[in-house]
Amino acid sequence: MKQNRSSYYSTRETVTVAQLLLQYLELEGTNKLFGYPGAANKSVLEELKCQKDKFDYLICRQETGAVYIADGYSRVTGQLGVVLVTSGPGATNALTGTANAQQSNSPLLIITGEPSEANFGKGYLQEGVNSSLRINAIYRNACQYSAMISNENNFQTLFTQALRTALSIPSRAAHLSLPDNVASSSLKNITFPNTPENYRTTPSTSDPKKVKQAFDYLIDAVHPLIFLGNGCRQVLQGERLRKFIHFVEKFAIPVMTTPDGKGVFPENHELSLRNYGLAACEWPKYYIAPEDFEDHKYYMGSKYDALMVMGSNLDGLATRVGKAAWDNLLIPNGPFIQVDLDQSIIGRGFPIELGIVAEIGAVIDNLFELSESTPPNKFVEERRKFIQHIKTDHSPFITPHKMDSDANPILPQALMKCIQELRPPGTHLFIDGGNCIGWSLHYLVIDQASQMHNSLNLGPTGFGTAAVVGGKVGAPDKTCIAITGDGGFMMQGNEIATAAKYNIGAIWIVLQDNDLGMVSQTMMYTSGSPLPNPEWKNYYNLGNPDLAKFAEGLGADAYNIYSPKEMRERLAQAMKNAALNNKPQVIVAHINTDEVPPYYGQDVQKAFPVI
Repeated sequence: MKQNRSSYYSTRETVTVAQLLLQYLELEGTNKLFGYPGAANKSVLEELKCQKDKFDYLICRQETGAVYIADGYSRVTGQLGVVLVTSGPGATNALTGTANAQQSNSPLLIITGEPSEANFGKGYLQEGVNSSLRINAIYRNACQYSAMISNENNFQTLFTQALRTALSIPSRAAHLSLPDNVASSSLKNITFPNTPENYRTTPSTSDPKKVKQAFDYLIDAVHPLIFLGNGCRQVLQGERLRKFIHFVEKFAIPVMTTPDGKGVFPENHELSLRNYGLAACEWPKYYIAPEDFEDHKYYMGSKYDALMVMGSNLDGLATRVGKAAWDNLLIPNGPFIQVDLDQSIIGRGFPIELGIVAEIGAVIDNLFELSESTPPNKFVEERRKFIQHIKTDHSPFITPHKMDSDANPILPQALMKCIQELRPPGTHLFIDGGNCIGWSLHYLVIDQASQMHNSLNLGPTGFGTAAVVGGKVGAPDKTCIAITGDGGFMMQGNEIATAAKYNIGAIWIVLQDNDLGMVSQTMMYTSGSPLPNPEWKNYYNLGNPDLAKFAEGLGADAYNIYSPKEMRERLAQAMKNAALNNKPQVIVAHINTDEVPPYYGQDVQKAFPVI
């Protein structure tokens, strides 16, 4: 029986490349593009204008910010983020955001214009592909896929390959150069797919035999542990999250996450040990190495003896204990299991007993099915009590008393407590580079409905400041907050003007210490003798800019705060104004500059008094 081929494609009699491009985006359910226009995009810009009832092209203030904004939109919606910028400097400015999306597994498509091909090689204004500025070569080394659409006849092949790359598992960044003459060219009698499934698919395979082996290792262990990375974020939603919670609850297996995976498992769950690695929660160490703590009355008499890592490449920040990355503390006295779809990272950071190349969602389905037919063993209730006593006997925070301080200027710990108490469930938090990372990772608790977004692989300062705009575009009914430092805020704070123009009620909380504090404090506590070295205190002074006036000048409501009382009042007001007026809100928090973020654990806090 012949298949009716018309069921999965239709025919377009006459269509330009620019029109076809937008038809593919419409098929993907994508109606938002972000960027900065230029002459090399002329044909696509004309088509966007003709179809402004279908597509929004949000003009950002700079191309780097545009990619961060598209990234934020993608993280919140789970959809493809699309960036359209011009050639030459438009393309190079977008590069950092593209590399960041690639390393953060964000599905982004970056389209850079090119002058018409008739002028290639002649030194035309902003020429890139066929000149000394080899844009495709640059992007090929920064993201998963990069190509130039050199002819209308190869558009569909190259464009759908970019979509397959960006929207696969793991998600990636893809780049296309599009000369303007190609964009305006016409195609006749072409086949066009009816759904995205007609040209792309995503991995969904597992290795049931090895998953059964891993399952047996976990349930037979006295002290098993599961470690989740950012690669689990898209998977652990809805039904899959329910299945995973059922599995760990039945067998009382605690869960911790990497810093960039913070919140993929709800941190208010009784089995959550919150985040490990950089600025770690205090609880994991009492579970992993209870024998090191004499005051631990409920030690089960067995060492930590099984670990399953899922969706993490176990990078330096994920495995850092104190000052050391890839610390052997993480290696269990028993099987080390690593699960990932990318086989190249399995066993890279630590020796493993069992590697499983599989899609995380399919593995969770396997674990759930196995748990349904397997009764809990004798260790489960004892382990559940052990975890409960860890949480009862020990604070998750290094300096919990400082969270209750009413000091002026406000302590960062107290600032985080204000944010934690006032933000509603379902909030999207965008964390920028700098000391705000340490404060946010350690002192904020992410519930099941909320998400924290950071970029700890490439680690660009300015990401969160811009990305929150895209987050709010993607989730207009949710509270979207950027937590940033004054350095990062000045890098990408110009995107407040983008938010003001398009009535986007994002909120920025700026930790103002008038310094590049992460660098100054790192040097203070690690450079020279004796330590801490006072010569580094506030060494990278920023000139004390008036950030509230800066924000007001770009169209935001802005507030200076110095105390927890002021913070509570202003944050409540900002959230109300953002929701009612769709107007950007900026809170400049003047923080105590002596406080050291919990990057190094209690060692620094105890050994080095503030200076």
